[in-house]
Amino acid sequence: MKKIFTSLPFKLVVGVVLGIIAGQLAGIESAKAAGNAVMNIVVTVRFILSELINFCVPLIIIGFIAPSITRLGKNASRMLGVALFCAYMSSILASLLSVAAGYGIIPRLSIVSEVEGLKELPEVVFRLEIPEIMTVMSALVLSVLLGLACTWTNAVTVTNLLEEFQKIVLQIVTRVVIPLLPVFIGFTFCALSYEGTITKQLPVFLQVVLLVIVGHYLWMAVLYIAAGIYSRSNPLDVIRNYGPAYITAIGTMSSAATLGVALRCAKKSEPPLRDDMVDFGIPLFANIHLCGSVLTEVFFVMTVSQILYGKMPDVGTMILFCLLLGVFAIGAPGVPGGTVMASLGLITGVLGFDETGTALMLTIFALQDSFGTACNITGDGALTMILSGYADRHNIKEQNLKIDL
Repeated sequence: MKKIFTSLPFKLVVGVVLGIIAGQLAGIESAKAAGNAVMNIVVTVRFILSELINFCVPLIIIGFIAPSITRLGKNASRMLGVALFCAYMSSILASLLSVAAGYGIIPRLSIVSEVEGLKELPEVVFRLEIPEIMTVMSALVLSVLLGLACTWTNAVTVTNLLEEFQKIVLQIVTRVVIPLLPVFIGFTFCALSYEGTITKQLPVFLQVVLLVIVGHYLWMAVLYIAAGIYSRSNPLDVIRNYGPAYITAIGTMSSAATLGVALRCAKKSEPPLRDDMVDFGIPLFANIHLCGSVLTEVFFVMTVSQILYGKMPDVGTMILFCLLLGVFAIGAPGVPGGTVMASLGLITGVLGFDETGTALMLTIFALQDSFGTACNITGDGALTMILSGYADRHNIKEQNLKIDL
């Protein structure tokens, strides 16, 4: 029983529940000074925690991806190519599934798209900004290039330095990032509850987002079944460990911010996940594999087009949009709304959305962003299974430090 109460999933659920209750109580007291004072503290603490967690993300990416590539040695370039191919195909196929569902379902829906009456959150009282040492994409590119260059030049000293750096980052994840996440999620849900996102926007949330969530689960099932068949292993051995990562992603709405928990969940799944593939694949996929967000965006652009313009884009236009969106998803940052922000040019250029359509698209996408992120991060486990299976099939020996999170 004690183990349950001290587990990460329990702490995350408690954070969500307490946050919602606190937000409702603060909303009742919003007319009084006490309610405003509480929310001033909430938004300020949430901002500081978000800054701290986001600061750690580039360190985690460098600390895991670069050493993992050096351990792959001469196979590094091949494994990187396999990972990129898997991420792109997952996004493309997920978006095409969404297109098919959109043409079949959206004409039969009656969707209310605008909701008013949300409370406005107070301003952050104390903005303690903690800039990242570099952007997430810069960290990703640096990790790949540094790891590959070390293998090409047999740089023993730098390779050993990267191994030591990974041990340091592991301590940051286990002693700082993971303990802070339940608190951060609690304050996030407190803010959502206060402003009314959870209550006033529930009708919109249920009508559109429930359909998308079903799509998420269908696609995750496809990914894990395919991964299990290819790797000749039981996907349930991975899925059963991904609960904490799924809950954390819902709370953070960021694949990057969920990275620490995702690594812990994946490392508990050995076998069928190889430890070296976890260190390499999980941080990489957190930034290039956004299948849930892509699936959602495709369904929502079709929905918005139907609402505002009276029709959905034709099949040819949607296929072109999906193919290009898969490329943009690989380069999109793993932060809240990263996919839709990176692809605004496609929404306006390929689909012809005006300012109203773009604004409505951003609004509806934000309503479900947490669930799309949870699909992204959970799907990473399936792609890591494929990487593990590929490495085993091609006799790539496992080399790692066997460090548990």
